[in-house]
Amino acid sequence: MSPTHVEPADASSRERVARPILLTVDDDPTVSRAVARDLRRQYGERMRIMRADSGPEALELIREVVLRGEQVAVILADYRMPGMNGVEFLEQAMDLVPQARRALLTAYADTNAAIAAINVVDVDHYLLKPWEPPEEKLYPVVDDLIAAWQREGKPAERKIKILGHPWSPASYEVRDFLARNLVPYRWYHVEEADGRRLLAAAGADADQAPVVITAGGAALVQPSLLELANAVGLSTLPQAELYDVVIVGGGPAGLGAAVYAASEGLKSVVVERAAAGGQAGQSSRIENYLGFPDGVAGGQLTDRARRQALRFGAELLTARTVTGLEVAGPVRRVVFDDGTSVLAHTVVLATGVSYRQLEADGADDLVGRGVYYGSASTQAEACVGQRVIIVGGANSAGQAAVFFARHGALVTIAVRGESLERSMSSYLIDQIAAIDTIEVRTRTTVASCAGTDRLQCVTLNHADGTQQVLDAGHLFVFIGAAPLTDWLPETVVRDAAGYVVTGLELLTGDAPPPSWDLERDPYLLESSVPGVFVAGDVRAQSVKRVASAVGEGALAVTLVHRYLAEQ
Repeated sequence: MSPTHVEPADASSRERVARPILLTVDDDPTVSRAVARDLRRQYGERMRIMRADSGPEALELIREVVLRGEQVAVILADYRMPGMNGVEFLEQAMDLVPQARRALLTAYADTNAAIAAINVVDVDHYLLKPWEPPEEKLYPVVDDLIAAWQREGKPAERKIKILGHPWSPASYEVRDFLARNLVPYRWYHVEEADGRRLLAAAGADADQAPVVITAGGAALVQPSLLELANAVGLSTLPQAELYDVVIVGGGPAGLGAAVYAASEGLKSVVVERAAAGGQAGQSSRIENYLGFPDGVAGGQLTDRARRQALRFGAELLTARTVTGLEVAGPVRRVVFDDGTSVLAHTVVLATGVSYRQLEADGADDLVGRGVYYGSASTQAEACVGQRVIIVGGANSAGQAAVFFARHGALVTIAVRGESLERSMSSYLIDQIAAIDTIEVRTRTTVASCAGTDRLQCVTLNHADGTQQVLDAGHLFVFIGAAPLTDWLPETVVRDAAGYVVTGLELLTGDAPPPSWDLERDPYLLESSVPGVFVAGDVRAQSVKRVASAVGEGALAVTLVHRYLAEQ
């Protein structure tokens, strides 16, 4: 394939890329250059002039343009080209850029064929060769084509594009990952016209979804979260081999530790498996956090903390899963799931907790297809006017209920206990009571979830022995909490529920844990492995609140300083 011809770069590549494209296709290089010259002379300041030497080459060019989010405004194609004539080319181009205006360049002898082609591929116009003078025979026609495109064209879009199925767990995972990492994107259903067009440009099929098209035009088919993070510019690789402190987990505790560690000159890196913020980052509204009298969205609060940590010099690695922790003499080795690792003098465990699995028939099969763990803000639009079931009675469940109700959903809160008062803050209980579209069902559990390709109904069990089936397309689970500590070695002491034991609680037995080889007692937030500290919800007997998690993160850094001073 011969190289694509593009006008020379001007002083501002950003402006050049933003301009709509005027494409000319002709297999005769002399004619091709002449047409491009005349077009550039008249439209070069406001249009990007491109040319191709054949139909297949032009189609490949158009695919690249579509994937980059740029716009083809007008196509001028020669009729008589070998292999693929102008009509055949325009017929395929219509599938990729249906709003582009189209014209054929023809010799006088081909006029009848060109006129017939207007009915075959909806060609807007035809131009006779030669077109001199262009002021009379070329520019008026192109002016009309540009004007027609401007009336019907869509604005250029440089966002990341996700092509997927609305009820696909893999598609949901991609959308949720980008949303939680504050990466803007545009969603396309692969069975709708625009989605099919972009799939064709990417050379993919609907059964290969999700397909992610980056702002630069690269197409990623069923990407892993690590591949996706790299493609959208998130940091995934450590910049150093040895750190003062590695912080495992990017929730409030981890971000609090990162801010204080980096601001005090410690070389710090945060390792997060999904997105900074943790469960707090998914909260629609936190109204009892100090300093925000009007409340603050969890994502906004944690994003501020993330940016603050980065400003002080901390690193943040995203989409990296930690699978091991090893003692290597005076340093600690944190091992990733791909076998790579990073070394540090100290480690802060701030992995938080995850929601417990819903023990209901059919629930596991519908995760990502109507059943979700935590608050999925990306589903808010789909919930308008629909029944939403919230399972759980803690603050996170109450915040989600208020959020979806304010987005037009009809919300049912299913609570195992006898009331909300035992586990939910009073300000949330008052808000829920004031919203007519929220109902609270106490002493209620979920018996089963059912649906074909997506959740369609939920069966509730009531304490009096009765059951009720509710039509519902969305169910969000906020029950219990399981610490994310299965990956830790046995030398890190945990309680019966899996939470990490710290400080003097480690000395309640007859002797210190075998891994404790220092003469002093463990510091308040220090684990059974010296130099490994714990902050936030993952710590045994911690207070499960955002403010306390941030405070423990800061305190852990103070103890890190003490530990480093001993070395």
